[in-house]
Amino acid sequence: MRDRSISVHFVRAVLSHAVSSGLDPASLLRKNRISPRLLLEDSARISIERFADLQVDTMLAMGDEALGYASRRMPIGSWSMMCYAVIGCQSLGQALSRYCRFYQLFDFGVHPHLLVEGEQATIRLINADPDWQCEPYFSEWGLFNVHRFGSWLAQEHLPIRIARLAGPPTAPAADYRHVFLAHPVRFEQDRTELILSSALLDKRVTQSEQSLRHFLRHPALIMLTQRYAGNSWTAQVREIVRLRLGGDIPELREVAQRLAVHPQTLRRRLASEGTTFKEIKNQVRRDTALHFLGKQGLSIEDIACRAGFSESSAFIRAFKSWTGVTPYTYRKGL
Repeated sequence: MRDRSISVHFVRAVLSHAVSSGLDPASLLRKNRISPRLLLEDSARISIERFADLQVDTMLAMGDEALGYASRRMPIGSWSMMCYAVIGCQSLGQALSRYCRFYQLFDFGVHPHLLVEGEQATIRLINADPDWQCEPYFSEWGLFNVHRFGSWLAQEHLPIRIARLAGPPTAPAADYRHVFLAHPVRFEQDRTELILSSALLDKRVTQSEQSLRHFLRHPALIMLTQRYAGNSWTAQVREIVRLRLGGDIPELREVAQRLAVHPQTLRRRLASEGTTFKEIKNQVRRDTALHFLGKQGLSIEDIACRAGFSESSAFIRAFKSWTGVTPYTYRKGL
């Protein structure tokens, strides 16, 4: 988990309706050890753990699992009840159908629908209230939840043919690559939906009520960080780089050798997932640094070394280019 972070744009989205609900966003941020000052920096990053905790705390404080985005409040416990309604299903198709049916029972403004035609399965979000306008983040979050929950049920990241979003992007493109696991994303479309292969619907649900109880301890964090055996090339490269941060960081040729592919083949496969080897190295270093800056008793020099830098001055320059602030400023705000 330590090598993951998320754009401050998503933090702003979580807190978007806090004030109108009578809450103080700064207090919620400080409770979760996030400096309010970071929200002023468009390039700032937040660790996944703190983001997930902030999301849950904001829901509980608002008494609304939809964070004020739905046309009416979504009571706390709605997600848990949906999970228990779905967990007894045998196949993924049955589970996704029941997931959609559950949320169609309530007037939250948007209803998910599972549509199957030939070799294509579509999970589409349909506005059920013509007098209500769905904000972009609510659609993004809705598609994320159904995809990651389906992946958890089958214990593998379900490949997405394409994700279509009706609204414009609200965060950097790199963050959407993480949200939708490097699959194609199109914005400002005439509908909001995920396109999958219908063959996925035959996959067996491998989770049980026992594993569900563990999942429900912190579903937001699990869905953001869960890894499965069938990881993408990007995830495999990240893991190899992460394990070598304390020593000599491997170059592309060595990583390709570890993965038993030609370097040029690895370049093409990473490109098809929307990234490069250099980007992955920078992201792993950045997210590792963000993780350790939240730990007590580590100097900036220690953190620089753990993030793969031989000199703290180079680390400070790189950190500022990643987040807009120095590591000293970032830590001071925690």
